[in-house]
Amino acid sequence: MFCLRHRYGSRLGNANKFALLSASAYVCTMKKQILRASYVSTAGNGILAAAKIITGFVSGSVAVLGDGIDSASDVAISIVMIATAKIMGKKPNKKYVYGYAKAESIATKILSMVIFFAGAEMLVSGIRQLFSDSQREMPGMIAIYVTAASILCKFLLSLYQTRVGKKTGSSMLIANGINMRNDMIISLSVLIGLFFSFILEMPVLDSVTALIVSCFIIWSAIKIFMDSNVELMDGVKDTSVYQKIVDATGKVDGVSHPHRIRSRSIGGKYMITLDVEADGNLTLSQAHSLATQVEHNIRENIPEVYDIVVHVEPYGTHPEDVFGVS
Repeated sequence: MFCLRHRYGSRLGNANKFALLSASAYVCTMKKQILRASYVSTAGNGILAAAKIITGFVSGSVAVLGDGIDSASDVAISIVMIATAKIMGKKPNKKYVYGYAKAESIATKILSMVIFFAGAEMLVSGIRQLFSDSQREMPGMIAIYVTAASILCKFLLSLYQTRVGKKTGSSMLIANGINMRNDMIISLSVLIGLFFSFILEMPVLDSVTALIVSCFIIWSAIKIFMDSNVELMDGVKDTSVYQKIVDATGKVDGVSHPHRIRSRSIGGKYMITLDVEADGNLTLSQAHSLATQVEHNIRENIPEVYDIVVHVEPYGTHPEDVFGVS
């Protein structure tokens, strides 16, 4: 458990103290759930990778072998996730005053590169196999059984990773859930390719299936890579959050014209900063009370909040809105 330094220093109100405890508890809980999901993913994918790679060599199916390589890359992904979850739990310090929650975005970027490499490797192997002069043999029936079992396992892993990812707001787990879903589609494609290879007695279809699957893997990697840019660029995926902030601020009497509203994502939660206008004759305590009400309303309207900074200024004195939303 770690403690965040708040902008009001030692003079924290009960609401702000509760917010700090909530943020600390959130990160700790998130870390535990990500670790648990990562261990499950590592064990499941390790067993599947070994089974499919061995089966690919024994049966002579390049598609099954490629699917096994993809599952092996998932093991590497799970190891990265475990390391990331431990980094995210480190205490904030002078160098990283907002903590280490953004390590998740960096890990997601790494995951996309691992997935891309697996897809590219599979694409090259498929092309070599397709244009090889060596005589192709029909894959063994064991390839079908192992692939069918893989589809079921990948489906269950995908459901679990996605459910925990949405529960914790973890983009890394959600990305891995998507990856598991892609793996299920890949295994299904391999199964269809094997089926037609046996029915039509055309082993070349196994190589064609491997090429199609590899292109799908590469496209998924590019999509995950681009999606992870949003948090690293201090953006938000759901821009409707700004209207929610404006609506929440409008419910506070004595406050008007919310502007320079800025929001960015930290570990799946929003870091929000905004300026509001109020009567310039208010006392410091009264202005602080209004800012606290604004913060409370925003937290009520947007549960996924990491922290909020509210700046109160006199009517009509706001500077030019260079950054943020008005």
